[in-house]
Amino acid sequence: MDKAVSPSILYTLSPKPSPISTRKLPSVFFCCSNSSTADASTSWSPPPIPATTGTAPPVVRRRTRYRKQYPGESKGITEEMRFVAMRLRNRNGKKLDSQSDGDDTQSESDDNAPDADASESDGDGEKETWQPSVEGFLKYLVDSKLVFDTVERIVDDSNDVAYAYFRNTGLERSEALSKDLQWFGEQGNVIPEPSNPGVSYSKYLKQLAETCAPLFLCHFYNIYFSHISGGQVIARQVSERLLEGRELEFYTWEGDVPELMRGVREKLNKLGEHWSRDDKNKCLRETTKSFRSLGQIIRLIILETK
Repeated sequence: MDKAVSPSILYTLSPKPSPISTRKLPSVFFCCSNSSTADASTSWSPPPIPATTGTAPPVVRRRTRYRKQYPGESKGITEEMRFVAMRLRNRNGKKLDSQSDGDDTQSESDDNAPDADASESDGDGEKETWQPSVEGFLKYLVDSKLVFDTVERIVDDSNDVAYAYFRNTGLERSEALSKDLQWFGEQGNVIPEPSNPGVSYSKYLKQLAETCAPLFLCHFYNIYFSHISGGQVIARQVSERLLEGRELEFYTWEGDVPELMRGVREKLNKLGEHWSRDDKNKCLRETTKSFRSLGQIIRLIILETK
């Protein structure tokens, strides 16, 4: 039979009630609660958003990069070639002689033409002086005629439309050279055969004409304008020393020569506007070759090694 449990024991075994906390708990609001009944002191509000000044941050724009133009590019390909000639003339701070890469043949005097009062030394220390001779001058005329015959025949006979712009410019020299050589023959002089400088250059011009019109036309331009500007110096000195003042047909033109020059220059610049930058760069390199070849022909007049 179970024993009776004392009331005092039951009291000690029953759990003690937990003390009521006096700390206020945050109020819980439901979507359907009435905000008017909530305690304002215990309500929650979001943190304030800092006010903006109203100005947007600056937009950083990338700079547009433009290719640096070549000297004279804004005026046309002929001006670019002129700058190349100037650099060749003033390389290493001094004017180059006619055996160097080239000269500024579009200036008032021809830098391919020799200085009558100056003497120079070549790599072996031998002096080369301005001593023109009839034989040397005839070699120069014959090689020059071969070059002018070549460029004029190419321009006249080619089917390339670019060459058609340079026909009958008034600058042609082939016929005038024929008259001069005929006169020299009548004076009892032996007319020589073309020499290596003229033959080599003529062959090179034919190859260019078949492969690349822009390169050939750059040679065309340099050949004529080199002769027009620099040929006057040669003509004057040769005429005084060898020909008793006779004026050759090679150095005379019909019409206004500056105007004829301007017409060819404008046509070439107009064509050059349609050339790629790569083709123009090649033309600038050909300018050096042109002056070198012309300088070798001019040296046929003057060089006598002492």
